Amino acid sequence: MNELGQAFLERAQFHLAEDFLPKIEACVNLLTDEQIWWRANEESNSVGNLLLHLSGNVRQWIVCGLGGANDVRDRDSEFAQREMIPRSELFTRLKQTVEEAVEVLGRLDSNALLEKRAIQGFEVSILEAILHVVEHFSMHAGQITYITKLLSASDLHFYDL
Repeated sequence: MNELGQAFLERAQFHLAEDFLPKIEACVNLLTDEQIWWRANEESNSVGNLLLHLSGNVRQWIVCGLGGANDVRDRDSEFAQREMIPRSELFTRLKQTVEEAVEVLGRLDSNALLEKRAIQGFEVSILEAILHVVEHFSMHAGQITYITKLLSASDLHFYDL
């Protein structure tokens, strides 16, 4: 196996499951169901929308795009959702998706990272797809952290997450 490629796959798994996901979980646990669906204005996304969006993105790019599962994503519905879905259900959905993605990443051949895949209308390498998901997950984890800081009355420190 290619050592650099294997290290990349392992770090991607780590960041998704053991770095970003626990930070999001800490935020979700500090917020009420009502706060999960709060938005600064109609053009902004709630934490609930971001959780749905992360689940959809990880599933489409990793579980389906790299793992071969059937892609039935309705991306627009992730942002259009206004009915309250309980935070526990949202987080469980995201956690299950991340677990599936980690399994897919664990099965990938590190020597195949430059192979191309068609995902969301783009022709990308496996490496690009993984990098996209990790970067995208990180960005939205930061947004969730920021929203939590705005809404949480607790003494939440950035480095605690």
